[in-house]
Amino acid sequence: MNAQSEAISSATQEIRLKETARALRRHVLEMAEIVGQGYVGQGLGISDLLAVLYFREMRYDPKNPSWQDRDRFILSTGHYAIGLYAALAEAGIIPLHEIGTYGTDGSRLEMAAPETTPGVEITGGSLGHGLPQSVGMAIGLRYQGRPSRIFNLLSDGECQEGATWEAAMAGAHYKLGNLYAFIDCNNQQADGPPAAIMNIEPLDKKWEAFGWHTQRIDGNDVAAILGALAAARKVEDRPHAIVLDTLMGKGVATFEQREKNHFIRVGAEEWSVARQQLEERAL
Repeated sequence: MNAQSEAISSATQEIRLKETARALRRHVLEMAEIVGQGYVGQGLGISDLLAVLYFREMRYDPKNPSWQDRDRFILSTGHYAIGLYAALAEAGIIPLHEIGTYGTDGSRLEMAAPETTPGVEITGGSLGHGLPQSVGMAIGLRYQGRPSRIFNLLSDGECQEGATWEAAMAGAHYKLGNLYAFIDCNNQQADGPPAAIMNIEPLDKKWEAFGWHTQRIDGNDVAAILGALAAARKVEDRPHAIVLDTLMGKGVATFEQREKNHFIRVGAEEWSVARQQLEERAL
């Protein structure tokens, strides 16, 4: 393939991944409308990363979610479940029609993701526990000689947890090149911006100081995510930290502009507007 063909192929791939991210956002809105509230902003904000991971980067088998050599996505931030369910449904790991049961009694799709749901590796939600579990998995898979990688999503507020930094030390100590940590910096936690609660910046410098191969990118830019993963694959002797600057509610203007959207309640009349804004943004 010549350079021009490679450029065309890359551009086509980016377009397709952006379309996939938009599809995930549609699923998020569909699920959120069922219950009328929830962590909608996070699901919309992280859709670009999930599109790249599940439809470009990760190795998995939709027909065999427990395939031992699969890459593993660890959702430490269990309240981001709505975004993960959207990706699992679009990828065929759970039936697409099942997202219509989100948050209802007896559904496998609880508002905080449980490990009993196909494609969900851990029960997240107790913040600060996802990275320690990811480190343990990465060590175990390496001892087993498996090619699997661990992709762990954690939040900026989660970097206020001491256990996160203990795990970061361990990841660097054991030179876990099969471990990727994505830190979602949407600049909002339950009680306000992290800088006002417990400042964590400069995050990229801190992860770098802990011995991780570190990059900081626009987490809503598909091309930037692809580039960061390509750069990370070239480094095999260190774990990887990719700090993502994202926008809560990405793709839906009214949600992006809310002053507080960590957990939002949406009026029945707002959903059609949200869907319209999502499609208009695509144009």
